[in-house]
Amino acid sequence: MIIKMFNFWYFLWIAVVAGAGVGLYYLLNNKTDKTKKIVLLSILFFAIVLHFLKCLIPPYSTNQGRLYSDIFFINICAANICLFPIMFISKSNIWKDYMFYLGLLGGGLAVLYPIEPLLKTNPEEEVLDVIRFYIHHGILLIVPLLMVALKLHTISYKRVWAVPGCLLVIMLFIMLNQIIQSEIGFVSLRGDDIFKIGYKNSSYIWGPDDDIGYFIANFCPELFKTLPVGEFAGQEKYWPWVWLVVPAYLLLTPIAFLIAAIVDFKRLKKDLAFVRQVCKERMQK
Repeated sequence: MIIKMFNFWYFLWIAVVAGAGVGLYYLLNNKTDKTKKIVLLSILFFAIVLHFLKCLIPPYSTNQGRLYSDIFFINICAANICLFPIMFISKSNIWKDYMFYLGLLGGGLAVLYPIEPLLKTNPEEEVLDVIRFYIHHGILLIVPLLMVALKLHTISYKRVWAVPGCLLVIMLFIMLNQIIQSEIGFVSLRGDDIFKIGYKNSSYIWGPDDDIGYFIANFCPELFKTLPVGEFAGQEKYWPWVWLVVPAYLLLTPIAFLIAAIVDFKRLKKDLAFVRQVCKERMQK
């Protein structure tokens, strides 16, 4: 099973993920809220179990270095796998909003543009990992969508301001995971070169290292792209994590608002009508 853009397997897995989501919706739609929550939470816990079970399959079972580095929650999707159950059972509307937006963006984009399967160097021996990839990212997409579709949570466009902040908190969680890995000795995080991004930078915490990263860097203030003091003052080195703060708000906020405008359209339309009425009344005075 070799995944390539727009080949048979590519479309098959999109169909499987879509079918699973639709099937679960109709299966749970007429059930009680308690049943809906139990089923969705069970799926989220299954994702955590599956995350650790991957150590039993290639490439992790055949590459100890890959196993030690990837078994931690070291990128956005892995961190979401770990933390979504906590967010789901919490009473926080803000964190559940984060689940929805990042599940839709992270899980959805991963299914539509499956980078890991596309880059497999030995796909015939790593079929189980490809299946795991789609199960994990399918769960990240389906559960938050069903949480909203089944009316277990209501999205509000008024809370989009909090989404970038939530993402940055998750970035700190990932950063801590990577630092712990380095301190334990599982991976060399930055090596001897302070300008080297190091292993596993898919969340761009340590700086941009590909086309998408450099696009994001366009929104980063120059202050956070160079060393301010010391022996190498003035040389380019992105401030870890800090460099993402401004881009997170400038890029994610409008994207989240556009999604919210669709999901929360009735409330947005009502509020806009109210604002227009107030403005009209004031202009007439």
